[in-house]
Amino acid sequence: MKKKFFVSILMMLAVAGAKADEGMWTLMNLPQAVYEQMVAEGFSLSYDDLYKSPDAIKNYVVNFSGYCSGVVVSPNGLVFTNHHCGFESIRSHSTVEHDYMLNGFFAKSYEEELPNKDMFVAFMREEIDVTPKLMALGIDDMERMDAEVLIDSLEQAMNDSVKKIDKTLSVEIKPFYERNAYYATVNQIFGDLRLVFAIPKSMGKFGGETDNWMWPRQTCDFSVFRIYADPETNGPAEYSERNVPYHPASWAPVSMQGYKDGDFSMTLGYPGSTSRYLSSFGIREMRDAENSTRVQVRGVKQEVMKRHMDASEAVRIKYDSKYAQSSNYWKNSMGMNKCIDSIGIIRHKEETEAKIRKFQQETGFLKDKLNLDKMKECYAQRFDADRAWMYFTETFWRTNELTSRALAANMGMVELKGPEDNLKKQYFEFPDNSEEWDEALDKEVLAVLLKNYREHVDAKYLPEFFQTIDRKFKGNYKAYVDHLFKKSLLMKKGAKIYPAKKSFQKDLGVQMGIDLATLMGQLRGEMSESSVEIDKQEKYLCAAKLRMEEDLPHYSDANFSMRMSYGQVKEYLLGGKPSGWYTTAESLLEKMKRVNENEEYFAEPIMHELFSQKDYGKYTDPRTGKFQLCFLTTNDITGGNSGSPMFNGKGELIGLAFDGNWDSLSSDINFDSRLARCIGVDIRYVLFMMDQWGHADRLIREISPR
Repeated sequence: MKKKFFVSILMMLAVAGAKADEGMWTLMNLPQAVYEQMVAEGFSLSYDDLYKSPDAIKNYVVNFSGYCSGVVVSPNGLVFTNHHCGFESIRSHSTVEHDYMLNGFFAKSYEEELPNKDMFVAFMREEIDVTPKLMALGIDDMERMDAEVLIDSLEQAMNDSVKKIDKTLSVEIKPFYERNAYYATVNQIFGDLRLVFAIPKSMGKFGGETDNWMWPRQTCDFSVFRIYADPETNGPAEYSERNVPYHPASWAPVSMQGYKDGDFSMTLGYPGSTSRYLSSFGIREMRDAENSTRVQVRGVKQEVMKRHMDASEAVRIKYDSKYAQSSNYWKNSMGMNKCIDSIGIIRHKEETEAKIRKFQQETGFLKDKLNLDKMKECYAQRFDADRAWMYFTETFWRTNELTSRALAANMGMVELKGPEDNLKKQYFEFPDNSEEWDEALDKEVLAVLLKNYREHVDAKYLPEFFQTIDRKFKGNYKAYVDHLFKKSLLMKKGAKIYPAKKSFQKDLGVQMGIDLATLMGQLRGEMSESSVEIDKQEKYLCAAKLRMEEDLPHYSDANFSMRMSYGQVKEYLLGGKPSGWYTTAESLLEKMKRVNENEEYFAEPIMHELFSQKDYGKYTDPRTGKFQLCFLTTNDITGGNSGSPMFNGKGELIGLAFDGNWDSLSSDINFDSRLARCIGVDIRYVLFMMDQWGHADRLIREISPR
């Protein structure tokens, strides 16, 4: 009976129909009905041109460093992605003397292209459904941790097999449909990725937080990298001066022809995470325990960061990327909560769950397994601990150098050196990373966040070092933090730290780390039992929805695997009025002139000059007679899709996805085709900046736009 149930689920996933605009579809099993709908809306390539053919579109779309998407656009391995995806690379190469973040960068030769530590691109070579194999091994009856062990073992076996064919390939298995299905992805990862072109921050992040998640947009959100390969094999290789530009078998054709209202648009990329099958109880937890907490803590932290960054160019360079990452999902969480309430998403979910209850009563489907009352009870049991966990992570996890070192020193995250047979002589040391953080900023952030944590979290979740703050420092958070930075072994530059010595245990920074690690264990313990049951119930709820709605489209939630979305170029109602589906040079210039009202509309004089032209030549749209900058489509988008190529019906590149609109911020949990829009930067805007500002003739010739 169980085997029959899972076979039927998989059949549903394969034959589900399609609803225009919504969906993050996997390509290896794209339903024929979805493809036919794409053709009806203007897609003119064959089914195999998406995934199977030698020059299929998926072959030149890349996972960009594990957090964004990108696309190969030339025979010499040039990759387009968003400016904010290249942010950390641009920042890391910047100095006060050569501020590429502020002033932009263009490598005039291969020799000037800049290598990047810990960056890569990955090509998806194949995707395989391994659900039947894992089901046969009993994964459905396993607890989550045991299931993960089984997945790891199959993943290792598949890796061993594929590396016998090609040692540059690797396999990753991920769960889909709330762990009702599992797919294995065969990847080829290139670890030598070099920065080639970046525009000034004024344009790459034009509008800053004011315009983030908003429409209309004029941000020229792109950067350019190049893949380097082994000179003998044209395959992956770690960085070496002897490496040469990678020569892909195919690359995206770049179109100068533009688009019109209603035209077909397709994105292909790596959306990070959605939760559209999540229960009403899960959404309530997300709103009240997680999003609200993130908004509150990051608002406090970012105020301090911004003040220090404004006061020092050196500090700004160090923290530009960190601030952008923090503020992006600060605003996202704020907007999502607004949408949850204004759209009534929890009520809609409750209505669906009522239908599922009735369906279950009538059919007996998942009897004695799916229990919505039990799910509600489990969410209630873990709410307080989950909220405290969010305050913990937002306050202490990767928010400043001291707590990062304190946790690392006490959680086995440091490498011990010295003789293995003599514990007293074993030590660890932190590398000198002083170029990556600023002491004054970090100290004030930590002091402010310690105070904020105590004010918002139940006393039972206070780490023990708060007693030290009260007893030894009279409740003065600044004095406590100053002492740690000055006296703790963890912050001594070049210090060798011996964990077996008494001085280690007495160190207040080490004690802080011990207390934080202890609290982490406490919180995880409190959430553990209810979380295990919640995982099961959410899995069953998804399975029940698939069975109940077997005539409707069902794609899996995003999990940073390659997904395709299709739709149209289309405006929406913004404040009761048509939003327009593209922006122009005139609208950008108008905002630039408002810099006295808003510093985030600053642009250099050369930008004012470039966008005051009367004739933009080949960059002018032939239909509107305008130089178009950004545009709207109904494509499905979430975090991770940043840098995703946007294709027309011929499979030609017309833009790069970089944002969603404010009214779509709830789309991670509920897609509304009336409101949700994907914002893309027009590829002609990208090429214009490379040409007119960067004078990157060699790159334009290499790309050969049509």
